[in-house]
Amino acid sequence: MGHPIGHSKSPLFQQAGLDELGIDETFEAWDVLPENLEAKIATFRESGFLASCVTLPYKQDVIRFVDELTEAAEAIGAVNWIFNRKGKLVGHNTDGSGFLRALKEKAAFDPKGADAVVFGAGGSARAIIYALKIAGVNRLTIANRTLEKAQGLANEFASGRFKPTAISINRDELTNYVPYANLLVNTTSLGMVGGPAELATPATADMISADAVGYDVVYAPPVTKFLREVEEAGGEPAGGMTMLVFQGIEGFEMATGKTAPVDTMFTALERALKSG
Repeated sequence: MGHPIGHSKSPLFQQAGLDELGIDETFEAWDVLPENLEAKIATFRESGFLASCVTLPYKQDVIRFVDELTEAAEAIGAVNWIFNRKGKLVGHNTDGSGFLRALKEKAAFDPKGADAVVFGAGGSARAIIYALKIAGVNRLTIANRTLEKAQGLANEFASGRFKPTAISINRDELTNYVPYANLLVNTTSLGMVGGPAELATPATADMISADAVGYDVVYAPPVTKFLREVEEAGGEPAGGMTMLVFQGIEGFEMATGKTAPVDTMFTALERALKSG
């Protein structure tokens, strides 16, 4: 559910998962106008309705229409799945857990004890910072064009020994942190097709460690300028399509109560992307 929804790839791999497990359900794309949002969500309480995935621009807007938020949704401040639990609507967020599964299962990287730099301070950054906190990173630096926004996130997520550092995205600042990080995550729109800076990157190869994993939540194009810089540095590049699929897989498993056929769902998406 979103607006517009034509870009969504979720129905492709979600339906493949349902079919593989023989679950007699359909996963549909709903383009919902803002004025119809409340009425649409009210239908989710009906008997037999399992869940709805929520995409832009409604991840915050839907919060006021659900009965309960999970800890993850509350901490991240956004909902990307709504589950019908016997007529009660529960808002959840799988972006963080999906990101962790993408890192572990597709990039073979466990962030526990890592030194991480997250570029950006928007909605995706919030989910990833929450996930990295839960995963037990050693140090976290939040780099953003607007320092105040990065500092606000650092303050909000700080607790106990977890005290993120906020810096500006400028070369002088970045060179004090990026070379020493073994996990770099771009959550900005830099490098995105159709974005304001398609050929830009938050960090360049000369400052990236050969031991680093570089993850870009941008998945169009599949290989961004940032990922090319990571590769040039000798690091391990990882594209955002894996996070997209795993956040969907996390929701699929919660909605159906079954283990998702991960390979089938990835194959369905890859086949669709190749065919255009």
